[in-house]
Amino acid sequence: MYDIVIIGSGPAGLSAAVYASRAQFSAVVAEKDYMGAGQIAASEQVDNYLGLPGINGFELGEKFREHAVSLGAEFFEGEVSGISKNAESYTVSFKDGSTLESRCIIYAAGTSYRRLEIPGGELLGVSYCATCDGAFYKGKTAAVVGGGDTALGDALYLSKIAEKVYLIHRRDTFRANKALQELVKKTRNIEVILNAVPTKVMGEKRVEGLEISVSGETRNLEVNGVFVAIGSVPNTGILDGICDLDQNGYIIADEDGITSSDGFFAAGDVRTKALRQVVTAVSDGANCVLSAENYINNW
Repeated sequence: MYDIVIIGSGPAGLSAAVYASRAQFSAVVAEKDYMGAGQIAASEQVDNYLGLPGINGFELGEKFREHAVSLGAEFFEGEVSGISKNAESYTVSFKDGSTLESRCIIYAAGTSYRRLEIPGGELLGVSYCATCDGAFYKGKTAAVVGGGDTALGDALYLSKIAEKVYLIHRRDTFRANKALQELVKKTRNIEVILNAVPTKVMGEKRVEGLEISVSGETRNLEVNGVFVAIGSVPNTGILDGICDLDQNGYIIADEDGITSSDGFFAAGDVRTKALRQVVTAVSDGANCVLSAENYINNW
């Protein structure tokens, strides 16, 4: 039996692994993807992580992982299918039939991209990762849907590759930080369309255009690709009966990571919080280990 099973190998999970190793706990990080580092790996550039301005997201994720590995962190590759609470422990089950048992769990499974649920939303050319697929649109036209930091960052990244980028947002103002907004305004091949909602992705097998409703008026855009950045949904579908969730599916927990279930702690984007950034995820991982230590000492 482990002291701690950490579910998720993004910044929150890797931070927890570092702190668990330093506290001499027997801990294992359960990760769905081999050598994963979470969604941060898909970011072209991270400008707000203290001391490492402008670092590539993949490189930052690798640094986090290397730090954990250097301290002896143990990893287990497998997709979690269920969690059960026993009298004084937890059993984590995986899709391949294997199981892990621990005194407590730090749940840092993060979020998944919110899907574009409109006709044609599954066509080839609809992407949720600009840094992954942007290279395919050199000299072409792309649309980015969303109004947060990710959306504006994607538009700026694509503007260096594509001939033209449409940035489509349903409101009349962006949620993204002011610095990104200023950069978008200064980028000549980005056309901002506000008060606009995508209604249909057009094409036979792949994207040929995007139909949008702009203040109630229909407009058709000729685009070769659509990049979606409309938020995320928490990966908490397996937690029914384990701990309390809010109406949006996020685990109800404060900065200490303590949930409604003894010995079950939440870290990173998956918990209720005002700011979901890599710096708060890393903080959550550290705080959860402290809470786990207090729990284990009184076990």
